[in-house]
Amino acid sequence: MSHKPSGPTQRQLRVGEQLRHIIAETLIRGHFHDPVLLDAGKITVSEVRVAPDLKNATAYVMSLGGEDMDAIIPALNDCAPYFQGEINRKTEMKFTPKLKFKIDDSFEKVQRLDSILNNLTYSKEN
Repeated sequence: MSHKPSGPTQRQLRVGEQLRHIIAETLIRGHFHDPVLLDAGKITVSEVRVAPDLKNATAYVMSLGGEDMDAIIPALNDCAPYFQGEINRKTEMKFTPKLKFKIDDSFEKVQRLDSILNNLTYSKEN
C-alpha cells in the first residue's frame, strides 16, 4: 500500500522559501533593463512553489496595490534567466529550477470571500 503525500514535501517547502528570499532580494536590488521593472522593489513575492523534482518553480507575485500586473508578469518572465542565474549563484542546488512568474490572486480571493460573508443575511428562527 503506497501512500503519496497530498501536499508539497518539506524539501519542496524549504527550497521554495529559499528561492522566495533570493527572488525578493533580486527585485529589491533592481538592475533591470525593462522600464516596467524600474519599481521592482514594490513587487511582493508571496510564495514560490517548487515541483517535486525541483527542476521547475512558480513564483507568485503581486505589485503594491495590484497595479500594472498585466505588464509586470511578462517582464518578469522575460527576466527569468537573470533570476535563475542569481539562484544558481546563491544556492548549492544540483539543478537551478526553471522559473515562471504568475499573479498571486489569493488576496483577491480572500477579499471576495470576505465580501460574500459580510453580505450574508441571517434569519432568526423562533
